[in-house]
Amino acid sequence: MSTKKLARNDNRLSVMALGGVFEIGKNMYVVQYGDDLVVIDCGSKFPDESLLGVDLIIPDISYLQEHKDKVRALVITHGHEDHIGAIPYVLKQLNMPVYASRLTLGLIRGKLKEHHLKQTVLHEIRADSLIPLGELTLSFFRTNHSIPDCLGVVIDTPEGKVVHTGDFKFDLSPANGQFPDIHRMANIGQEGVLLLLSESTNAERPGFTPSERMVGERIEEAFHRAEHKVFLTTFASNVNRVQQVIDAAQKTNRKLLLLGRSMINVVKVARELGYLNMPEDMVVEAKEAADLPRNRVAVLCTGSQGEPVAALARLASSTHPLSSIEPGDTVIFASSPIPGNERNVASTLDHLYLLGADVIHGGHTSSGMHVSGHGSQEELKLMLTLMKPKYFVPIHGEYRMLHQHRILAQAVGVDRDRIYIMRNGDVLDLAGGEAVQSRQVAAGNTLVDGLGIGDVGVAVLRDRKHLSEDGILVIVITLSRQDNILLSGPDVITRGFVYIKESEGLLSEVVRLATVTIETLQQSGNDWKWSHLKSNIRETVGKFLYAKTRRRPMILPIIIDV
Repeated sequence: MSTKKLARNDNRLSVMALGGVFEIGKNMYVVQYGDDLVVIDCGSKFPDESLLGVDLIIPDISYLQEHKDKVRALVITHGHEDHIGAIPYVLKQLNMPVYASRLTLGLIRGKLKEHHLKQTVLHEIRADSLIPLGELTLSFFRTNHSIPDCLGVVIDTPEGKVVHTGDFKFDLSPANGQFPDIHRMANIGQEGVLLLLSESTNAERPGFTPSERMVGERIEEAFHRAEHKVFLTTFASNVNRVQQVIDAAQKTNRKLLLLGRSMINVVKVARELGYLNMPEDMVVEAKEAADLPRNRVAVLCTGSQGEPVAALARLASSTHPLSSIEPGDTVIFASSPIPGNERNVASTLDHLYLLGADVIHGGHTSSGMHVSGHGSQEELKLMLTLMKPKYFVPIHGEYRMLHQHRILAQAVGVDRDRIYIMRNGDVLDLAGGEAVQSRQVAAGNTLVDGLGIGDVGVAVLRDRKHLSEDGILVIVITLSRQDNILLSGPDVITRGFVYIKESEGLLSEVVRLATVTIETLQQSGNDWKWSHLKSNIRETVGKFLYAKTRRRPMILPIIIDV
């Protein structure tokens, strides 16, 4: 990479990722020229097991808040959660106008309504839209993916064109009829592209990604073969796949039961906006489905990633209140596990087999029930060839994916010195046709827990981990406010440490040690503070408990003054 330095220039073009590189999910990219700044995508990702109690991870938008007077727009490429999931949480911190295609806006409106956000201005865009925003001008091009209305973004700047592909594949026979606009892409490349940001999800996968149309044929075959009830799980936002399930159910004379809040919401929005074609009486409620013969019912549900509280996991454990899986029913996974979810999916599969279900899943390599919505190596090379960028930044992937994408770019003629693999927060500055990556801005994870945004930090997570591993022991002491005389206690309460009825001797010794610690301080004759007492109790009791149990519970002395 180049080590050149650019002259200080407030009107230089700056491009950065606030999320989405060296990771899967949480996509957010920034293009800034002078006093005009555009944000592309606003996604979330789910926490791993180490983030106890955390519901969602969203990008740190400190940089946007510091430059809020320069933010002109939030542009959304499509409606998947890793691109729209953080929108309501970010808008609570920084309101900005949102530009998105019709279906994507429909999904965003549902999120804003759920979070009672009414002030945000929403703009609908199409592939032929042209949006001037100060020194920046936005235009778009049609791509295809696993959800309708996907757009790539072109940002015209005084330095040149910046192109962001969004998620894409080159499906030349798409099930929904939304073809990738290859001619438009070629024209953009002919006009000259200064910088290309292109997704890297399938950069390790050779060849071309198969067409979505193939999956529809396999689903229909499985529905015809099924003798009893059919359960199918997929990503709720995969509207194209949902339409294929509707078509298969209709051709096999089955009614459709929807299970899972996100599935119900997406189907409702897509149906209202005309992206799903189904008879009015196709979808039935659980009570009506229960009255139908089992071979006349198909169930479309959430839980393709083995999420413990999703509909399929509850069906697999026979705890769902609205439906049940019985021996001979067919369960179809029209998806593949996201890395990290394999264990949960395997657990769900075990339970389904125990119930006697006929299971068709991604582990069956010939099942044909899922194809990726992301382009494989030849498609990534095709995008690079069409755009012919001067500079290239692979995005949307973990490091190995970004690295492989760099190799693909070199294979089609992009100079290695003009390819930049950046971390979240790295800034690529471009001026006078030269590019330099030499500075960083604040970027990282903001944790969402319940209604709190960013209020769970390292200290809170450390306490949660401590509690989950060794439990807690509370020592309650009542002292006289006037002379610090012990009035009652110490009383011991424990949770997650030991079973009280089987540990009475251990806890009696804890009470004795706490009492001795109090008396020792009282007899010292020195002025002492309650903080000293708490610290001494924690130290004394902690050493004793570790010696006896080799455990370190959280010890919480509570002093009540009377």
